Amino acid sequence: MRKVAVFDTNILFSASGWKGKPFQCVELARADIVEGVTCREVLDELAQKLATKLEFSSQQALDTVADLLTFFRLVAITGNLKVVAADPDDDKVLECAVVAGATHMVTGDRRHLLPLGSYLGIPIVTAADFLATASVP
Repeated sequence: MRKVAVFDTNILFSASGWKGKPFQCVELARADIVEGVTCREVLDELAQKLATKLEFSSQQALDTVADLLTFFRLVAITGNLKVVAADPDDDKVLECAVVAGATHMVTGDRRHLLPLGSYLGIPIVTAADFLATASVP
């Protein structure tokens, strides 16, 4: 069964600036080895973080998002899911994974998401852990 992955904003952010494990995860989706899924809310947060933290111009941020949309499936979320009280921004990633029917949620969030381990049966894993399992059927 092909993996369906939702990548947290921090994974997409890291993949946009460095060639490490988050980049390798996103490249698996680009190569159609795994199915990458996201939502508008995650992409909006990514564009904002690229502009403020990496000083991307608005056009560079828009181009990065547009590139992701060439190989990610976009799903709509309601924003009604409330699970992570300490960081409500994480709720959109959880909801995206549920709506998408994801097999994995990939994140670097060691404070809120990774400690959950899974949500509704969807494993929450690091980029390294995802890479270790991505080619396994």
